[in-house]
Amino acid sequence: MIVRLPPIESVFHASQREVHRDLARFSVLEIGRRWGKTTFGHVLAQYEAINGKNVGWFAPSYKYLDDPMRDFERVLRPLIRQFDRKNNRMMLRTGGMIDFWTLDGANGENAGRGRQYDLAVFDEAGFVSGLLRVWREAVRPTLTDRKGRALFLGTPKGTGDFHQLYLEAEGDLTGQMKSFRIGSARNPFLDPAEIQAAKMMLPEQVFMQEYEGMPSEDGGNPFGLDAIRSCIGPMSTAKPECWGVDLAKSHDWTVAVALDAGGSVCRLERWQSPWHVTRERLAQMISDTPAQIDSTGVGDPVVEDIARVCRRAEGFKFTSQSKQQLMEGLQIAVQLRDVRFPDGWLRNELEAFGFRYSNRGAVQYEATTGHDDGVCALALALQSRRGRKPLVLKVI
Repeated sequence: MIVRLPPIESVFHASQREVHRDLARFSVLEIGRRWGKTTFGHVLAQYEAINGKNVGWFAPSYKYLDDPMRDFERVLRPLIRQFDRKNNRMMLRTGGMIDFWTLDGANGENAGRGRQYDLAVFDEAGFVSGLLRVWREAVRPTLTDRKGRALFLGTPKGTGDFHQLYLEAEGDLTGQMKSFRIGSARNPFLDPAEIQAAKMMLPEQVFMQEYEGMPSEDGGNPFGLDAIRSCIGPMSTAKPECWGVDLAKSHDWTVAVALDAGGSVCRLERWQSPWHVTRERLAQMISDTPAQIDSTGVGDPVVEDIARVCRRAEGFKFTSQSKQQLMEGLQIAVQLRDVRFPDGWLRNELEAFGFRYSNRGAVQYEATTGHDDGVCALALALQSRRGRKPLVLKVI
């Protein structure tokens, strides 16, 4: 099947055309927000597939894969011969195909294995945990047979693997790799006044990372990576003085965190169970101890049931404003070393946490990848602790 396509550069804006003309076999693009990086990758992948080539599209998690898959399906619908949704493989009438992969957890270890690609595109590469290992051990071999190309697209999040790959490309002497750093202002469709307003509003390191593509040491983490590490300590064996509970939603975990009188984590549990099991388990754990429990949405009736037997348990409804205030309280506690927690998955969640600024300038806290159930539960435990004892700022 032959499909006549317009010249690929006719689809791009001027800055995208400049980059496209200068791409190497392996190209790493650290890009400011709203430049059009995902669209740039979409176009390259679609043209390859329409021309009968094999493409691998790699995303940090399903959160970052769902929308691109729908966009690919919408654009390529007349050409789709089969869309195997179980294996996330789209096969076209032209002979081309696109595999969609997530790179979270064990998925990254097996991404692309057994496949042969002409093009591999890593979308939101700054969020990919263990990017260098995934690239070198899983994806790079898939390009060998067809002498395929790779494209790494993302806004940097700190100086992790994505930035290390950028530096590797920047120092490459073989001609195989090339690095690009492109600011948001290079998108001609963005209002320069909006970018200037963001520059005036945001901390300098946040603006440089999010709008100029220059990584921050903390990766936009609101707590500070060094501060998080300084709060790591052994699990306390003291009795719980307060609890924080984030209830499971969809595929999330219910997480319960207890703090002792000194602010150290003394209980840390997470599970996935039916609501009636969760209610009974929490009631036994909390008993007569003060607790703040997420009561947003389906959590409301659960909290009501628990409060009937746990008289000091209270519900906490998450809104954009209340979550901002809650996380700012956690931010203060972490930076003042007013809380201690064990190393492991909770630390990982804290380090992967981030914030962004909405179009109206409000701060919105969220997990950049994976889950934030533990972060929310810890913040709720601190909220419960402050209900017993006012937060006293220490001069350090």
